[in-house]
This record gives sequence, structure tokens and C-alpha cells, in this order.
Amino acid sequence: MEALRKDASYTYADYAGWELKEGERYELIDGVPYMMSAPSVNHQTVQTRISGEFYIFLKGRRCQVFNAPFDVCLFGKGDKDKTVVQPDILVVCDRNKLKDNKRCNGAPDLVIEILSESTSSRDWFYKFNKYLQAGVREYWIVDPGEKKVYVHLLEDGKYVTTEYEKDSIIPTTALDGCNINLQDVFA
Repeated sequence: MEALRKDASYTYADYAGWELKEGERYELIDGVPYMMSAPSVNHQTVQTRISGEFYIFLKGRRCQVFNAPFDVCLFGKGDKDKTVVQPDILVVCDRNKLKDNKRCNGAPDLVIEILSESTSSRDWFYKFNKYLQAGVREYWIVDPGEKKVYVHLLEDGKYVTTEYEKDSIIPTTALDGCNINLQDVFA
């Protein structure tokens, strides 16, 4: 792959054409590429547990759960989108956003990011603001080290945040009737 230029602004079409080495992953935020590192064992364990709970709940329902790496053109502009993220976990209920069979084109209903040292500030600031601007209804930030989950619910154009401790049960607003027991997640 040719070197990425820091002064360039990339789109999903550019990003989709990159020839990456095995294991290399990037996200685009406002056209700027950010390399992603491989997740830790603890990160993967928490991700698998949460995703499994959603998979069981959603079986036979219209919504679908996906895990990274899975491209999300956050603002629904397809090949022209300059913000392409790969959330750790996402739930999509509008199947029209999946119709091209290669990405989610538009804001998912639920996004979950699991903190790691290399992505923490991006998850808390850049992605937080992008998810808010795009209209993601529910955004979770999971902190495996502290065994806490911060749930941000979209209300009147801003996020209202609730912090959940390791022994809490989280009601998932985007999926009526779905509750995630953090004792199982952080066991």
C-alpha cells in the first residue's frame, strides 16, 4: 500500500481500495485515517460475552448484531463518506442500511466500544462526538479495567450518560426487553 498522506482527506471509496497487510485495520474520522491495533485477550473476552448476549436476544428478530471488523459509513454517504468506523459491537435494526452487503450505511441503533490503551481517547472524544452527530441512539463505552460501562442515550440532540458498575444490569433502550448482566460480562 502506498503511504497515507497526512494532508489528504480520504473517503470510504479510497479506504476500500487500500491494499493492507494481514491484520492491518484503519478507521476514518473526518477523512483522517487512524490505524487500529489488535485487541487484548481481556478486550476480546468482554466483547465475546456482550455480543453473545445480544446474539441470543436477537435470534429470530429483525435487528442484527455485528462485531469488528465491520465497516460503518456513519453518515450514510456510502463511497463518499469520510467517517468510517469499526465499532467493537454494533446493532442494526434498519436492514436498508445493510442492503449493499458490504457495510452498514448510516448510524447503527446501538454502538459499543471497549476501551483499550490505544483507542481510549478516540472512543471518549472523537467517536463520542461522531456518534452523537450521526444520531446513534445508544452508545456504550465499556471499561474492562475498571469493570464499568458508560451508557450514553440520545435525548434531544445530546447524550445523557449513566454509569453502571460491575454488578449492575443494563437495560438496553435500543432493544426493548434486552438486559445485560455485567456480572456475566466481567466474570
